[in-house]
Amino acid sequence: MDAALEEARLAAGRGEVPVGAVVVLEGKIVARAGNRTRECSDPTAHAEIVAIREACTLLDTERLVGADLYVTLEPCAMCAGAISFARIRRLYFGAGDEKGGAVTNGARFFTLPTCHHAPEVYPGLGEREASELLKTFFKNQR
Repeated sequence: MDAALEEARLAAGRGEVPVGAVVVLEGKIVARAGNRTRECSDPTAHAEIVAIREACTLLDTERLVGADLYVTLEPCAMCAGAISFARIRRLYFGAGDEKGGAVTNGARFFTLPTCHHAPEVYPGLGEREASELLKTFFKNQR
């Protein structure tokens, strides 16, 4: 989670919402990313999506069976869908997101009958620091 938090800090430094994600396979980081929606003018460039794309490209595969994803904020519905389709084994996330989250809040994507694959979910890892990064970022935006 430390690497994901570092990616979140780097995203904040670029003026992006400070969310970071890291894909780990066999104990090694294979991809890491922070939000890039503003930089890329791409609403799909969430940290999770960017990291999953990078890992799939690097490993030349469309599925990340056996991989774990660490992300600083509870994934939204779009990212939860990507996590499911990528067949991520475990999802660890920091801060919950009551407004936009879709894992333990909102739609609870992985519990839906239409979800083809649900990872093991571990919320709250690095929650304090992840929440503080987000609060500080949005406070400075006002």
